[in-house]
Amino acid sequence: MLVTVRLFARLREIAGAPEVQVEVPLGATVGDAWAALSARHSALAAYATSISCAVNEDYARMTERLQEGDEVAFLPPVSGG
Repeated sequence: MLVTVRLFARLREIAGAPEVQVEVPLGATVGDAWAALSARHSALAAYATSISCAVNEDYARMTERLQEGDEVAFLPPVSGG
């Protein structure tokens, strides 16, 4: 099934696009979408333990199941003062 992945900040720079389509199997999780994306862009793997994610604009865990057409957002850690 196809899901849309939105990327922000450094993740966007690594992938070279603000949004990409990712093919994942039925029953896939957010973590599966991240793994598929990281397989395309290996430099993303360094962010695996620090990113936040959302599905259809609601914060989600990596274990959340996806459905066809979902929009997944991955956000790197944010800091500042």
